[in-house]
Amino acid sequence: MDLTPFQLNINGKLLDISTPVVMAIVNITPDSFYSASRLHSVKDVLKSVENALIEGASIIDVGAYSTRPSANHISVADEIERLKKPLNAIKQHFPHAIISLDTYRSEVARWAVENYEVNIINDVSGGTLDDFMFETVADLQVPYILMHMRGTPQTMQSMTDYENLMSDILRFFEQRTTQLVHLGVKDIVIDPGFGFAKTMEQNYELLAKMSYLKEIGFPILAGLSRKSMIYKFLENTPEEALNGTTALNMLALLNGANILRVHDVKPAMETIKLYSLYKQQL
Repeated sequence: MDLTPFQLNINGKLLDISTPVVMAIVNITPDSFYSASRLHSVKDVLKSVENALIEGASIIDVGAYSTRPSANHISVADEIERLKKPLNAIKQHFPHAIISLDTYRSEVARWAVENYEVNIINDVSGGTLDDFMFETVADLQVPYILMHMRGTPQTMQSMTDYENLMSDILRFFEQRTTQLVHLGVKDIVIDPGFGFAKTMEQNYELLAKMSYLKEIGFPILAGLSRKSMIYKFLENTPEEALNGTTALNMLALLNGANILRVHDVKPAMETIKLYSLYKQQL
């Protein structure tokens, strides 16, 4: 099986993502698009993390700022306040878990790494919404997930005009990864940003051509879980979109995904197992 030897340095220990791994979504937002993912107490958060780890997740992605289209804006102080108790509880109960923080704010990123030893920063804006983010992750020396997006969560749906979708996205990643490497960031993951400043058709073009991103030379994260590109096309709801998610996750794996970011860990792990068996026969 032809596998690129990708590894992430997590506080001196290497996480091998040559074989794809699962990142579990842990939302501590009251307005996430998928209602079942909204966690209302620290007890709920701990149960969600425990289940994800038992089912095989390698990374827990904690987010306190909803990035769904037209999401409500909250302050840095409010984002930090939402994170304090859950991060503290997770670190106490699951000290060896690899924690990713879903934030585009450098101030929140620094606070979380310095106070709770968060391991990875997952930035939906790819550094475009905070001029200090790249310098911050370089200083903190943590892996950084660089996502493609235009505008903000409030405006991105009106920013879907591209000269050439794949060329524009490839250029974005080439420029941004060059900046990060120059600053000394050693562990970078790229995320094409399904659903962020992209139409339904663009999302499927991006999925079909995602293998082009392998030219950049960094591992790829695919975040397709229960998104509108699934449930709107199938004319159902986020709650009914697990089957569609599994189908698209397999396509993402076939096109080069190293990390699947999901709400449902067990189905994603099963998809990876089947994909790995399939790849062994090639």
